[in-house]
Amino acid sequence: MIFETITVGPLGVNCIIWGCKQTKEALVIDPGGDVDLILDRLAAHNLTLKGVINTHGHFDHVGGNKELLKARPAPLWIHKADAEMLSRVADVASMYGLSGENSPQADFFLEHDQEITFGKHTLQVIHTPGHTQGCCCLYLQPEQLLISGDTLFADGVGRTDLPGGSHEQLVDSIKTRLFVLPEQTTVWPGHGPSTTIGHEKRHNPYLD
Repeated sequence: MIFETITVGPLGVNCIIWGCKQTKEALVIDPGGDVDLILDRLAAHNLTLKGVINTHGHFDHVGGNKELLKARPAPLWIHKADAEMLSRVADVASMYGLSGENSPQADFFLEHDQEITFGKHTLQVIHTPGHTQGCCCLYLQPEQLLISGDTLFADGVGRTDLPGGSHEQLVDSIKTRLFVLPEQTTVWPGHGPSTTIGHEKRHNPYLD
């Protein structure tokens, strides 16, 4: 499997390229910006883009959707609860003094326990509302690898003071849907360094 993390956009989003070595099919998770870098890495691995997945609808995670999908047409997935955010990227970004392009609308909606296949690999969608109502994590069981978006960070959790956020709901999502995964599972969050489920269960100060 090909797995590459690229830090993109003004807020330092971890954009993930997940590719199959055998078929060269790939998914891009959260292309928040710097699309030229994403395209360079897809080309370097000779990958065909099978789809783009947004873990949630905040502008810093979806800001590169339009440019990437124009260059490499493919389906777009997001949870239905966050889908309306795709048309407000420019307005929200401007509130933070930044620029952004509105995203195309989603082709498919993510659902809890849904499976999405790329090449020889199949990931599981885990709906984890709290940071937003449509937040989703992506789990590749054989590799014990989790993309947690802005739900769970290394020694932290996603902020819940924005519209649609709920700290109680976020903590419940993490404890009931993520902490049931094997402790050795590697977690790649939407920002910052990687961690493991076991480390966060024992040391995350927001989850006591």
